[in-house]
Amino acid sequence: MVEDGAEGLAELSSELFAHTGRAYTVGVTGSPGVGKSTLAGALVAHARRRELSVAVLAVDPTSPFSGGALLGDRLRMQEHATDPGVFIRSMATRGHLGGMALAAPEAIRVLDAAGMDLVIVETVGVGQAEVEVAAATDTTLVVVSPGWGDAIQVAKAGILEVADVFVVNKADRDGAAAAVRDLEQMIRMGPPLDWTPPVVSTSATTGMGIEELWDAMVRHRRHEEATGGLDERRRERLLREVAALAGERIRGLVRRRLDADRTLVDDLVSRRRDPLTAAAALVASVTSAADVASAHDGGGGP
Repeated sequence: MVEDGAEGLAELSSELFAHTGRAYTVGVTGSPGVGKSTLAGALVAHARRRELSVAVLAVDPTSPFSGGALLGDRLRMQEHATDPGVFIRSMATRGHLGGMALAAPEAIRVLDAAGMDLVIVETVGVGQAEVEVAAATDTTLVVVSPGWGDAIQVAKAGILEVADVFVVNKADRDGAAAAVRDLEQMIRMGPPLDWTPPVVSTSATTGMGIEELWDAMVRHRRHEEATGGLDERRRERLLREVAALAGERIRGLVRRRLDADRTLVDDLVSRRRDPLTAAAALVASVTSAADVASAHDGGGGP
């Protein structure tokens, strides 16, 4: 229902919302090929040894057709497939209002309401949409590998700013120490932070460093809880989501008004009216319609 934007989703969301807020969420992001899925699988195993229930959302915001990568996520985690305490779902944009950046939070809430202790959100790439999805979690892991020649692309995507923990995976390969050193230097050169992201070396295929990574995640959670950062982060996420959902609805309303206003369109095409003036006219028509609705509702309308 969440992926398809199905009818009845609003009612479902309304009923579930009171049962959410208990799961801890972890985002895992980084360039393709750095071993995010293997790392997520290792974290699942670690959590299960602590008798925590875990859900994994493998999110592909950019392409709903890249079945190979999505199927690969599940294949690499198949050792957990028969565990009733583990739920794994590959998720791609379909009909949800606002795309994956808004579908993912709703899916996380469903898993939260279902009683999952930990929800891991893995994104396929490092574009803006992927960063937004991964950052919509309580703790964000940014994964790189030795010889990460994509450092500039990573920085451009804004991924460095969202990291709570850096993970140098495949640390048994040459260049791992240099990658750790580069990251630590980038952190030192940045602005002072309340929380300095630790850099953890792992080899997800062998299990090396997974205990240290788990400890870093726990330290970040405790820091956020102690400083009030966790509540503030969750509050801001909700406000951003509501604003984005409202913005999508208003955008659709404005587009329908524009399509229906032949005079305004003709004025634009013939250069009798400029886009800024036309936009102001549309905003005025939409807000005046809302005011009329509010008056009919006795001031309590949308």
